Amino acid sequence: MSDERWMWGTGLATIRQDGTVLDTWFPELTAGRIPTGFDRAKPPAQLEQLAVEDPRREVAVEVVTVEVDLDAAPQSTSDAYLRLHALSLRLVRPNELNLDGVFAHLPNVAWTTAGPMHPDDLTRLRPFLQRDGIQVQGLDKFPRLLDYVTPAGVRIADASRVRLGAYLSPGTTVMHEGFVNFNAGTLGQSMVEGRISQGVVVGDGSDIGGGASIMGTLSGGGAHRVSIGARTLLGANAGVGISLGDDCVVEAGLYVTAGSKIVLADEAPTAQGDRPTVKGAELSGRDGILFRRNSLSGAIEAVRRAGVGVTLNEALHA
Repeated sequence: MSDERWMWGTGLATIRQDGTVLDTWFPELTAGRIPTGFDRAKPPAQLEQLAVEDPRREVAVEVVTVEVDLDAAPQSTSDAYLRLHALSLRLVRPNELNLDGVFAHLPNVAWTTAGPMHPDDLTRLRPFLQRDGIQVQGLDKFPRLLDYVTPAGVRIADASRVRLGAYLSPGTTVMHEGFVNFNAGTLGQSMVEGRISQGVVVGDGSDIGGGASIMGTLSGGGAHRVSIGARTLLGANAGVGISLGDDCVVEAGLYVTAGSKIVLADEAPTAQGDRPTVKGAELSGRDGILFRRNSLSGAIEAVRRAGVGVTLNEALHA
């Protein structure tokens, strides 16, 4: 098997007293297999000095070295964290690595301002945590991206709304109400004021408007991976369950799914005087379409549009 689809790294794992691995932080990753002669017993000095116990959270931090076959399913918590780091470090794009069964390897964690701890210990240790000014920021399987990776050239207004495993290209701005899940993100400069769900990628120059939602594959049983093309606008409070091509616009407040009945407003009327109607799935991924709702009939319409779609503010996304 080729080494091109392998990746490895040395990092710090937070471990509960019962041996449960809560997380693993990798300062950097390297493509390929662990080199022959690599001595796991001699970790980098900067990591070794951080490998200490924290009795406040009843955890210990240990140095670990992990190598991962990106085409195989995750095998452990540290393996899963390496994959999430690979995405957020932009070493691999969303949907280009195997994440099958990743949830089973990610324990639910109490994320505190001092680091992760096990939720079962939280009630008992809460008075001591509060005494030391340690606050709980959430209970979740996934941590915040910015607690592990600082992607260059990116603005994130609210750290709690971008998970580790998000892929954010330089020039991306995620505003306060924007959200980016793991294994999802932007492939160029983008404005994100809505929700980018797991598995979704957004093309260069596109704008996900405030309150907008892009359907992912974690709920609803859908298998189609939705993508948004370049220079496309998803209006405020709009949503899609189909892919959009380049230079498309979805009107504010309109939700288009694969089963939506859509009138082709540019087409000639049929013999009955009606314009042709298709399901949303038939328009999935097509370029240069305006999706709108007819204010008189309430029908969803698709209209061909020419030219370039949305243009982002260059100074804002520089």
